[in-house]
Amino acid sequence: MNTQFIGVGVALITPFDTNHQIDYPALKRLLDFVSDGGVNYLVVQGTTGETSTTTAQEKLDLLKFVQANNPKKLPIMYGLGGNNTPVVLETIKNADLTGVDAILSVCPYYNKPSQRGLIAHFTAIADASPVPVFLYNVPGRSVVNMQVATIVELAQHPNIIGLKDACANFDQYMELGKRCPKEFLLVSGDDNHVTPMISVGWKGVISVIANAFPKEFTDMTWHALEGRFAEASAIQYQFLDMDGPLYAESNPVGIKKCLEIKGICSSEVRLPLVKASDELGTKLEIIMRNEGLL
Repeated sequence: MNTQFIGVGVALITPFDTNHQIDYPALKRLLDFVSDGGVNYLVVQGTTGETSTTTAQEKLDLLKFVQANNPKKLPIMYGLGGNNTPVVLETIKNADLTGVDAILSVCPYYNKPSQRGLIAHFTAIADASPVPVFLYNVPGRSVVNMQVATIVELAQHPNIIGLKDACANFDQYMELGKRCPKEFLLVSGDDNHVTPMISVGWKGVISVIANAFPKEFTDMTWHALEGRFAEASAIQYQFLDMDGPLYAESNPVGIKKCLEIKGICSSEVRLPLVKASDELGTKLEIIMRNEGLL
């Protein structure tokens, strides 16, 4: 088992200034903040990083900036996927993945492949990648759910080392915990389910919330991993009321507002997303104060 990716990976947001250009000083503050908060690894250009509206050059620039401003030299996972398999393979071929510990490859979206198509797609990526591959199942965005049998088959590939799953189906989570090889890393993609998922064998989370609350979420996750479920549950409950509002206007709109409230960066996002409404901002701030998170 690759122990680099046990615990909390933070799915880093991409801060923007008022002109919607990347705000690198704010990204530096964020990297220092989450590192001081104890997260275990950094995830660059996942969904939360607004990868769908960053250019190919910006993606590379963001990766290099994170590598150069990684104060605790944490492992780095880099989002590299898509719904056009040959383009993904060409991107892997041309990418400089020096210093990248794994890539995170999302389930193809929009074209709705069959399970056989998913196996062929991810096998091609794993064969081509010079670094280990994490699968990312997120049917809320990709429409297609990677079925248990598909994941179990892909888990046999020597270069596919784990799965981030956000299907919100606890039966599927348990079935995966039962059937996947013990060395295959199962990681939550749903912040609201981390503690119960760990109770059935999962090994942590790639977290949105950890951008703004890294210490709380890292403490919670490791309490659970070490079997202290009462302590973990107490922290998990602090975020229960936040979960709905956080995604009410799409991710990463809500978490960027939380970061703005905490003074880390602005809440600017790129179109077609728009920044949090005043109503949502007020609601998130009230929850943060009520739960002792401010």
